[in-house]
Amino acid sequence: MPDVNLKLKQASAVLGVTAKDLQNLVQLKVIQPPRRNSAYRFDRKLLLKAKVAFYLKHSLGSSSDLLARFTETVFRDFGKAEVSEFRNVRIHSTPFSGKEPVEVKIPVRSLAKELEEQLPRATLSPDLPKGRKDPKWKATFLKTLEKAAADLGEISEQQISQEIARYRKSRKKLPEITVVGASKKKTA
Repeated sequence: MPDVNLKLKQASAVLGVTAKDLQNLVQLKVIQPPRRNSAYRFDRKLLLKAKVAFYLKHSLGSSSDLLARFTETVFRDFGKAEVSEFRNVRIHSTPFSGKEPVEVKIPVRSLAKELEEQLPRATLSPDLPKGRKDPKWKATFLKTLEKAAADLGEISEQQISQEIARYRKSRKKLPEITVVGASKKKTA
């Protein structure tokens, strides 16, 4: 499979997040993509790193400093081995105050597989060059809308509204959280 070299907007489309959210991760130094021609460039490894960072952010809701540490630790501690080769990666973090350690299990293989499935989204978000827009942009836009309408065929407004509502509802679902208690050891 050919290597990927995406700009920020394309990478955000692949990851399924807004360009601003991805830019925030870059600005807060959670991920550090190289800059070429005044644009950040993302390869597969950086995309996976960003995917893990967003997973941790949604799971933990931690500060950007901790998020950067966790993300960097996941990718640093495996050396030359590809992180995506592992099914799951566990992070153990012990707070300074001597409290119980926190363990986070990251499904890296499924995140990598999800990322591979989302890579075609990059072609849907072409990155426009700086400067003036095409003077015929309205005609091009209308042509694209007409083509999309022809592709949709006979779909009613009600069906479109139902599909939008179904999609929004699926995005709002909260993750399932399960707690497994360890039984106390009996002392004899």
